[in-house]
Amino acid sequence: MTKPFDAIAFLEKVGEGRSISKFEKNDNIFVQGDEASSVFYIQSGAVKLNVVSEQGKEAVIAIIEAGHFLGEACLSGHFVRTATASAMTDTVLTSITKTAMLAALEREPKLAEMFLRHVLARSRRIEEDLIDQLFNSSERRLARTLLLLANFGKPGHPQPISVEISQATLAEMIGTTRSRVSYFMNKFRRLGFISYNGKIHVHSSLLNAVLHEKPGDKNEDDVV
Repeated sequence: MTKPFDAIAFLEKVGEGRSISKFEKNDNIFVQGDEASSVFYIQSGAVKLNVVSEQGKEAVIAIIEAGHFLGEACLSGHFVRTATASAMTDTVLTSITKTAMLAALEREPKLAEMFLRHVLARSRRIEEDLIDQLFNSSERRLARTLLLLANFGKPGHPQPISVEISQATLAEMIGTTRSRVSYFMNKFRRLGFISYNGKIHVHSSLLNAVLHEKPGDKNEDDVV
């Protein structure tokens, strides 16, 4: 009897077109402008994606954690990387060549279903991020980012933010300055929305505040 296909086992083992690599914190996995010829599956750790404009402005566009794919745009015709991916912690990745990934997706429905869920979730997140940037204040953008990093809205209980993330990185993620992030983080802590104990703990009171229009003062965008 043929053993049922195990998508996770397939993604976490060496095989035809698949190899496993380990990266230390701050190592680059690929760099903006590199050739895009493989997809990565994150076995453990976390990866930061950032882009740099022609004018030198830098922005963090995503933090991707274990159990998710990275660099999948190569499957849709992208020949070069449009962002730089770097490890935020010690990270283990499976690298899958474009040819091997396309063949596996065509051959294995369970893998295709898993990958489709990932793509749809990523697309939804990008759309939500765009709406956030267009219509919400920097304070609300920071609150939403903290809630997402703490896994609010996902199965299971919210957890302390697992990756070490600086205020500068948070500022790049929400499109503001580090000093404003510092101001808002201090305010969130003062109001009991977050706490620090080696890691950032995000409390449900922050979610309640966001759902009721404002996480803090009457005008979040006052100059500080």
